Amino acid sequence: MTTAAIALGVSLIIFLFMGVPIAFSIGAATIVGLWIGDIPLALLGQQAFTSLDSFPSMAVPFFILAGALMETGGLSRRIVNAAQSLLGHVTGGLAIVTILASAFFAAISGSSPATVAAIGSIMVPSMVKRGYHKDFSAAVAASGGGLGIIIPPSIPMIIYGISANVSIGGMFMAGFGPGFVIVTILSLTVYFMAKKRGYSGSGEKPSFMKVARAFWDAKWALLSPVLILGGIYGGIFTPTESAVVAVVYGLFVGIFVYKEMKWKDLPKALISSAIMTGSVLIIMSTATAFGQIIAMYQIPNMIAEAIISISQNKYVVLSLITVFILIVGTFMETLSIIIILAPLFLPVVTSLGVDPIHFGLIMVVGAEIGMLTPPLGVNLFVASGISKLSLETIAKATIPFLLAMILALAIITFVPSVSLFLPRLFGF
Repeated sequence: MTTAAIALGVSLIIFLFMGVPIAFSIGAATIVGLWIGDIPLALLGQQAFTSLDSFPSMAVPFFILAGALMETGGLSRRIVNAAQSLLGHVTGGLAIVTILASAFFAAISGSSPATVAAIGSIMVPSMVKRGYHKDFSAAVAASGGGLGIIIPPSIPMIIYGISANVSIGGMFMAGFGPGFVIVTILSLTVYFMAKKRGYSGSGEKPSFMKVARAFWDAKWALLSPVLILGGIYGGIFTPTESAVVAVVYGLFVGIFVYKEMKWKDLPKALISSAIMTGSVLIIMSTATAFGQIIAMYQIPNMIAEAIISISQNKYVVLSLITVFILIVGTFMETLSIIIILAPLFLPVVTSLGVDPIHFGLIMVVGAEIGMLTPPLGVNLFVASGISKLSLETIAKATIPFLLAMILALAIITFVPSVSLFLPRLFGF
């Protein structure tokens, strides 16, 4: 078993460094582990199918589709206008609006790349037009887009809930505190950088009528997170059912209310969502099989013993795990990190008294930071496509925001109440 376990880990590292796509790297490593352990290879297919044959996992494709429909239907543009009416006049106002609008859109989409695309495609050209440097603008959009998986609903939170057998509603509730911390720290970072670089505001002081008009125009967009999350916490529907409600709502508002989406736009949204869903579910299925194999080989027990031999202080252990997640996040996709590492580390931290929901938020935020680090920083790729700048240029411009995110992660790690206040208040 020890030989098979070593072969499993070594083969995964080799495949990743060879540039094999993450889903196929995990699947191939699983086959190696099964073959050396003399376990029937059919287990890979069985576990892959079982991982997808669950009601909660159905939320993933629907939230992806909901984000695509709301981006096409004009909801993201109205969210931006509402945020700009409030903050466009302050120093670095457009950049702060980008962060705030990303937070609002995050409460609809559940996906970081979708948030970067929806808000960044509007705000990056606007910032450049106002005299902001293009690399700074793209970095702000990429960083703000990370809120897409932290402020609920969140696809990685759904995957963590399934993998760790933790309440998805509790995870969603726990995301608001960390989301507020990250929005605050990113906004302050933007403000001080803008002040230093001379990025002025619009100069237009907000008037009550202008703000009221912008928010009234955006009312249907701003109502969507209230409908989705209110329905979950009100016990009207489950997180999975809320994803379907989000799709129907986005379609109705885009076509019949704002009238910016035409029926001819629907196939494009369906195809892009299907492609993204396919890539997510392939990773999810192979990673679940991989997780089953590492459990069979008792790798979590070995890791637990190794970590506890270093320290039994839960904050030292959490720090070690957090640093590991940040390193792994540079070359591994977010969902893979959660599916593979949650079963490894959760028994360790819970034995030290760490709440599973708190640990879930640490994992999600840590994995989200990986979206801002090359070579596999998904948000950087999306921002690069919007701005037409190289990945290296955007990655360099993102460093201050990366440090701000790490500071936020430290606060979330060492102050559990940031994540747990709301779940405990509502009995999760």
